[in-house]
Amino acid sequence: MSRRRRLLEVYGRLGRTYWAWAPNLLVLAAIVFIPLGFIDALLEQVDTSSLDFTDGFKVAALLGALAAFTASSLFGEVFFSGAIAASLTHPEGEEQPGFARLARHISYGKLIAVDIVFVLMMVLGAIALIVPAFLVFVYLSLAGPVVELEKRGVWSGYKRSFRLVRGHFWMVAAVLVPVEIVGDAINEALVGAAHHLLGHGLLAAWVGEAVGNIVTAPVVSVAIVLLTLDLIRHHDGRAPRLKRRPEAVPAPETV
Repeated sequence: MSRRRRLLEVYGRLGRTYWAWAPNLLVLAAIVFIPLGFIDALLEQVDTSSLDFTDGFKVAALLGALAAFTASSLFGEVFFSGAIAASLTHPEGEEQPGFARLARHISYGKLIAVDIVFVLMMVLGAIALIVPAFLVFVYLSLAGPVVELEKRGVWSGYKRSFRLVRGHFWMVAAVLVPVEIVGDAINEALVGAAHHLLGHGLLAAWVGEAVGNIVTAPVVSVAIVLLTLDLIRHHDGRAPRLKRRPEAVPAPETV
C-alpha cells in the first residue's frame, strides 16, 4: 500500500471512529474538561503583571498558581487519553466498564510522569532548535497510550514509542502534526469567540476553555490511539482490538 493511500486510510478511520464514538467521547470530555476549564479560567484571572517579584510571598503565590494550572492541565490530558484508550480497546465480549471502574484502572502516576517528562523534553528541544522538539513530539507521542494499553513503566513506554515510530516517522508526523495544528487553531478560535460573546470575565474564560477542549481533545486522542494500535500490530503482529461499536455512554456508577 502506498504512503498516500495509507495516510488517507488512517484519516478515514479517524473520522469513522470519532463519528461512531462521538457520544462517548464528548460525554467523557465534558466530565473531564468542564471542571478543569473552571480551574483554568480562575487561574487565567490572576494578574501577574501586578505582582512584585521582590516580595517572596507573592512569588510563592504565583508559583503555586502556575503549579496548580500545570497540574490541572496534566490531569485532564492524562485522564482523558487513558479513558479513551481504555474505552476504545476493552475486549469485545466484555461489558463496557462504568465511569468509576474505568477511572480506577487508569495508571495516573505513570501517565502524569510521562507527560511531565514529555513537556520537559519538548521545552529543551525548542530551546535547542525547532527540529529537536519536532523529533521529540513525533517519536514520543505514543508513550502515553503505550503505558496505558500495555501497562509499561515510564521509560519503557518512551522506548516502546520510539521503536514503534521508527521506520514510520513521516507517517506518524503526517497524522499528528496536522491534527494538533488544526486542533489548536479551533481551540483558540472557540476561546476567542467565547470572549467576544461573553466578555473577558470568568464565565467567558470558563466556557472558552471547556468548549475548546471538549471539541478538540477527542479528535487528538483518537488519532493517537489509532496510530498506537496500528504500529503495535505492525511491530508485533497483533494488538488490542478496537471495538466495532460503542456500548452505552459510561457514567458515574451509583452505590
